This record gives sequence, structure tokens and C-alpha cells, in this order.
Amino acid sequence: MPRVAPISGKADVAVEHHPVVDKVVGVFGGVRGPFSMLLHSPKLAEQVLGLVTFFRDESIVEPKARSVAILAAVREREAAYVWAAQVAAARRNGVSEEVIDLLRAKGDPGPLPAEQREIVTYVRQLMHTNRADQAVFDALKNRHGAPWLVELTTAANYFALLSGVVNAFEVAAPPDGDKLPAS
Repeated sequence: MPRVAPISGKADVAVEHHPVVDKVVGVFGGVRGPFSMLLHSPKLAEQVLGLVTFFRDESIVEPKARSVAILAAVREREAAYVWAAQVAAARRNGVSEEVIDLLRAKGDPGPLPAEQREIVTYVRQLMHTNRADQAVFDALKNRHGAPWLVELTTAANYFALLSGVVNAFEVAAPPDGDKLPAS
């Protein structure tokens, strides 16, 4: 049970914030997950929502690579709700079941193709220490360039932020979503 009552629609916010709820519904089809908490601060929710649409529609990081980074970050943050939501997106973006299984199990990324291995290693380092080894950083920067790496880094950290919100407020994962192993 969430620690505060989830916002589920316009009835739960002041009338002047109804346009923000409309924007959330326009992006997700409803109010759920992190935004059921973020809407307790409608101005913040509106700002955070802009990153969702940026990553969906404008990012130069291709969806498959972005999904690998997101799943790696979310798994390290142990965010069951965000994991369940993002596994479905990762599958749509072409991430293989083998990669999803490896990330779910926090397995060794060594067997992955170089690009996926580098992304997983980079994101895990960021989630654990807020730093990345120079060689790992350079491999991604040299392969894709600085703008790509800025966007990948921001995507991973954005989903870590969402993970923190759902974890702090104990937002339960959807019962039909992909499950993380019990800790």
C-alpha cells in the first residue's frame, strides 16, 4: 500500500492543476506509477513529464540501447514498478529475453555483445558509485559521441529518479507485470 494516497485523476488535485493531469493522461493514458505520487506536486510533475516525451520522441539514443540502460538502472535501484513498466517497453524496443533475464538476475554482462556490455557496465557503475571508469566511459563516447552519451546517462539517471519515487512511496508493481526476484 502506498505511503500516501495516490493521485488518480483530476478529482485529486486543485482545479488549476487539471491541465497537468490532462498532460499526464495524454502521455500514459492514465495516472499511475511515479506520476500518481509526483502529481502531489503538479508543477514538478509537469517538469518531469517533459523528459518522458523527450526520451520517447526526440532522443538520439536508439530505443534498444536506451532500454538496456534503463533496465540496468532500474534493476540496480530495485524498483519493481518501474521494472515491470520498462520490461514491456524494452521488449517492444527489441531487447532480447536473454538480456532482460541477465539484467533481472544481476548477471555478468561479459557474454553480451560489446555495445550492450558497455552500456550495462557503465550504468551499473553510475548507480553504485556515481562514477564510471575512464575506459568504460571512453568506449561509449568513442563509439557514439558526447551528445549520445549525455542522453544515455540522463535517461539512466531519470529512470533511477523515478525508481526512487516509487520506492520511497511504496508504489506497488502492477500484478501482471514482469517481476523482480525477492530481495
